[in-house]
Amino acid sequence: MTEGLDSFLDAYGDDFAYAFDNAIILNWYPRRIMARFPSHAHVLELGIGHGLTCNHFAQHFEEYHVIDGSSAVIAKFRKSYPNAPITLHEGYFENFETDRRFDLIVMGFVLEHVDDPALILRRFRQFLKPNGKVVMTVPNAESLHRQLGQAAGLLPDLMQLGDGDRALGHVRNFTLQTLTSMIETAGYRVTSSEGLFLKPFTTSQLKSLSLSKPIIDALCKIGVQHPELSAALMVEAEAA
Repeated sequence: MTEGLDSFLDAYGDDFAYAFDNAIILNWYPRRIMARFPSHAHVLELGIGHGLTCNHFAQHFEEYHVIDGSSAVIAKFRKSYPNAPITLHEGYFENFETDRRFDLIVMGFVLEHVDDPALILRRFRQFLKPNGKVVMTVPNAESLHRQLGQAAGLLPDLMQLGDGDRALGHVRNFTLQTLTSMIETAGYRVTSSEGLFLKPFTTSQLKSLSLSKPIIDALCKIGVQHPELSAALMVEAEAA
């Protein structure tokens, strides 16, 4: 299984077709999380991914743990961020065990990858402290740019996975409704939800516009209030 995870490593580099989106979203939502949780919070994150969120959180939280099942991803992170104060656990989410309990568990762009996302949600409830929170981020199948693509006859089904999804190892898409329903069925109460990056056009179209940083930041700020139209969703929940 490790070999299967390692096979997606190329999609996490700067040459990936959707690195533009990743750089925006993965540098934006950690700031939203860090604004809500104090630096002394004990935090567990599922997955290293691109390593951007890990570096942000490692610099902010006093106790920060990450689980990842790919030895290649872990090695790449250690090489890119050799001094990041982080406790790494190599292994699969389904097998993770610890006596520690956490104030915050972050599942950043994880649930679209795993075989059984509801199982992951149920299993990690046990690792929360009383009043602890889980924050989940996932791609949004109903993003404005996808709805425009469908209206233009370019995307027959909003739930259809694209080439970028498959390159990253995605096995499903979510909407705000399907994500919220799954979270609640797994025994949580949703406490907040917001959008990540209001994306009006395709990645190549946006890049051709050479938008300034203030405009990119504005698209992120507006997206907070419009999760149903944003490129990705962020939902916070607590055990019910």
